[in-house]
Amino acid sequence: MTVLTSLLVAGCSGSAENRTPAADRSSGRVSHWVDTATVESVAEKLHVRVPATATATKAAHWAGLQDDGLIMAFVLPTAEVDGFVAQLKPEEPLSLRGQPLARNTNPSTPFSHLGLPEPDLSAKVREGQVCAPCEDNLDWLKIAVTKVDAQTSQVYLSGAD
Repeated sequence: MTVLTSLLVAGCSGSAENRTPAADRSSGRVSHWVDTATVESVAEKLHVRVPATATATKAAHWAGLQDDGLIMAFVLPTAEVDGFVAQLKPEEPLSLRGQPLARNTNPSTPFSHLGLPEPDLSAKVREGQVCAPCEDNLDWLKIAVTKVDAQTSQVYLSGAD
Protein backbone atom coordinates (compact mmCIF):
# COMPACT_ATOMS: atom_id res chain seq x y z
CA MET A 1 0.00 0.00 0.00
CA THR A 2 2.88 2.37 0.79
CA VAL A 3 4.35 1.80 -2.67
CA LEU A 4 1.00 2.51 -4.34
CA THR A 5 0.52 5.69 -2.32
CA SER A 6 4.05 6.82 -3.18
CA LEU A 7 3.44 6.22 -6.87
CA LEU A 8 0.17 8.16 -6.78
CA VAL A 9 1.76 11.09 -4.95
CA ALA A 10 4.76 11.09 -7.30
CA GLY A 11 2.48 10.95 -10.32
CA CYS A 12 0.40 13.88 -9.12
CA SER A 13 3.16 16.07 -7.74
CA GLY A 14 4.51 17.15 -11.10
CA SER A 15 1.11 17.86 -12.64
CA ALA A 16 0.32 20.88 -10.47
CA GLU A 17 3.08 22.90 -12.08
CA ASN A 18 2.70 21.44 -15.57
CA ARG A 19 1.31 24.20 -17.78
CA THR A 20 1.46 22.11 -20.95
CA PRO A 21 -1.98 21.78 -22.58
CA ALA A 22 -3.65 18.41 -22.12
CA ALA A 23 -3.37 17.74 -25.86
CA ASP A 24 0.42 17.95 -25.68
CA ARG A 25 0.65 15.76 -22.55
CA SER A 26 -1.70 13.09 -23.78
CA SER A 27 -0.73 10.43 -26.26
CA GLY A 28 -4.41 9.79 -26.99
CA ARG A 29 -5.41 13.36 -27.97
CA VAL A 30 -8.22 13.49 -25.44
CA SER A 31 -8.38 17.30 -25.70
CA HIS A 32 -7.27 19.15 -28.80
CA TRP A 33 -7.75 22.13 -31.09
CA VAL A 34 -10.29 21.31 -33.80
CA ASP A 35 -8.45 21.76 -37.11
CA THR A 36 -11.65 22.23 -39.10
CA ALA A 37 -13.02 25.08 -36.95
CA THR A 38 -13.87 28.23 -38.90
CA VAL A 39 -15.00 31.70 -37.89
CA GLU A 40 -18.46 30.77 -39.12
CA SER A 41 -18.66 27.50 -37.16
CA VAL A 42 -17.45 29.12 -33.93
CA ALA A 43 -19.79 32.12 -34.39
CA GLU A 44 -22.69 29.71 -34.81
CA LYS A 45 -21.85 27.84 -31.60
CA LEU A 46 -21.45 31.15 -29.74
CA HIS A 47 -24.77 32.45 -31.21
CA VAL A 48 -22.94 35.58 -32.41
CA ARG A 49 -23.34 37.48 -35.67
CA VAL A 50 -19.96 38.87 -36.71
CA PRO A 51 -20.41 42.47 -37.92
CA ALA A 52 -19.80 43.05 -41.62
CA THR A 53 -17.26 45.75 -40.73
CA ALA A 54 -15.16 43.37 -38.61
CA THR A 55 -11.61 42.76 -39.79
CA ALA A 56 -8.81 40.42 -38.72
CA THR A 57 -11.43 37.87 -37.69
CA LYS A 58 -10.05 34.72 -36.05
CA ALA A 59 -11.60 31.82 -34.17
CA ALA A 60 -10.71 28.48 -32.63
CA HIS A 61 -12.47 25.53 -31.05
CA TRP A 62 -10.88 23.50 -28.23
CA ALA A 63 -12.47 20.04 -27.96
CA GLY A 64 -12.26 19.27 -24.26
CA LEU A 65 -12.93 16.17 -22.24
CA GLN A 66 -16.16 17.58 -20.74
CA ASP A 67 -16.71 21.02 -22.25
CA ASP A 68 -15.52 22.60 -25.47
CA GLY A 69 -13.83 25.99 -25.41
CA LEU A 70 -14.70 28.49 -28.12
CA ILE A 71 -12.77 31.68 -28.80
CA MET A 72 -13.22 34.37 -31.40
CA ALA A 73 -11.62 37.76 -31.93
CA PHE A 74 -11.91 40.56 -34.44
CA VAL A 75 -11.16 44.24 -34.90
CA LEU A 76 -14.13 46.59 -35.07
CA PRO A 77 -14.41 50.36 -35.50
CA THR A 78 -14.64 51.68 -31.92
CA ALA A 79 -17.81 53.60 -32.78
CA GLU A 80 -19.53 50.24 -33.51
CA VAL A 81 -18.48 48.36 -30.37
CA ASP A 82 -21.40 49.48 -28.18
CA GLY A 83 -23.90 48.45 -30.86
CA PHE A 84 -22.28 45.03 -31.15
CA VAL A 85 -22.29 44.58 -27.37
CA ALA A 86 -25.97 45.61 -27.18
CA GLN A 87 -26.81 42.96 -29.81
CA LEU A 88 -25.40 40.33 -27.40
CA LYS A 89 -27.86 41.51 -24.71
CA PRO A 90 -25.48 41.24 -21.74
CA GLU A 91 -27.08 40.74 -18.35
CA GLU A 92 -25.13 43.73 -16.96
CA PRO A 93 -23.12 46.58 -18.53
CA LEU A 94 -19.48 45.85 -19.26
CA SER A 95 -17.08 46.93 -16.53
CA LEU A 96 -13.75 48.64 -17.04
CA ARG A 97 -10.74 46.82 -15.60
CA GLY A 98 -7.84 49.26 -15.36
CA GLN A 99 -5.03 46.83 -14.56
CA PRO A 100 -3.97 43.46 -16.00
CA LEU A 101 -4.98 40.41 -14.01
CA ALA A 102 -2.18 38.60 -12.21
CA ARG A 103 -2.60 35.68 -14.65
CA ASN A 104 -4.79 34.45 -17.46
CA THR A 105 -8.06 33.12 -16.02
CA ASN A 106 -8.92 30.90 -19.00
CA PRO A 107 -5.71 29.01 -19.84
CA SER A 108 -7.46 26.12 -21.65
CA THR A 109 -8.46 28.38 -24.55
CA PRO A 110 -5.75 31.00 -24.79
CA PHE A 111 -6.07 33.76 -27.36
CA SER A 112 -2.35 33.31 -27.94
CA HIS A 113 -3.43 30.30 -30.02
CA LEU A 114 -4.82 32.90 -32.45
CA GLY A 115 -1.61 34.95 -32.27
CA LEU A 116 -3.23 37.60 -30.06
CA PRO A 117 -2.34 39.04 -26.67
CA GLU A 118 -4.44 37.74 -23.79
CA PRO A 119 -7.14 40.23 -22.75
CA ASP A 120 -6.74 39.09 -19.12
CA LEU A 121 -3.15 40.33 -19.20
CA SER A 122 -4.03 43.71 -20.72
CA ALA A 123 -4.93 46.98 -18.99
CA LYS A 124 -7.96 49.19 -19.69
CA VAL A 125 -10.22 46.34 -20.77
CA ARG A 126 -14.00 46.57 -20.95
CA GLU A 127 -15.32 43.15 -20.06
CA GLY A 128 -18.25 41.18 -18.81
CA GLN A 129 -20.37 38.07 -18.81
CA VAL A 130 -22.90 38.04 -21.61
CA CYS A 131 -24.87 35.00 -20.52
CA ALA A 132 -24.64 32.01 -18.21
CA PRO A 133 -26.39 29.79 -19.04
CA CYS A 134 -26.92 30.73 -22.64
CA GLU A 135 -28.93 29.27 -25.53
CA ASP A 136 -28.77 25.60 -26.49
CA ASN A 137 -25.57 23.92 -25.27
CA LEU A 138 -23.60 27.12 -24.70
CA ASP A 139 -22.77 27.23 -20.97
CA TRP A 140 -21.44 30.80 -20.85
CA LEU A 141 -20.18 33.62 -23.03
CA LYS A 142 -17.78 36.40 -22.03
CA ILE A 143 -16.58 39.47 -23.91
CA ALA A 144 -13.53 41.67 -23.53
CA VAL A 145 -12.74 44.80 -25.55
CA THR A 146 -9.40 46.58 -25.81
CA LYS A 147 -8.39 49.64 -27.85
CA VAL A 148 -6.13 48.99 -30.82
CA ASP A 149 -5.77 52.67 -31.74
CA ALA A 150 -7.93 55.82 -31.75
CA GLN A 151 -10.35 54.39 -34.35
CA THR A 152 -10.47 50.63 -33.70
CA SER A 153 -10.96 48.12 -30.90
CA GLN A 154 -10.14 44.42 -30.50
CA VAL A 155 -13.14 42.35 -29.50
CA TYR A 156 -12.53 39.02 -27.73
CA LEU A 157 -15.28 36.46 -27.20
CA SER A 158 -14.87 33.25 -25.22
CA GLY A 159 -17.40 30.62 -24.33
CA ALA A 160 -17.89 27.04 -23.23
CA ASP A 161 -20.12 24.59 -25.02
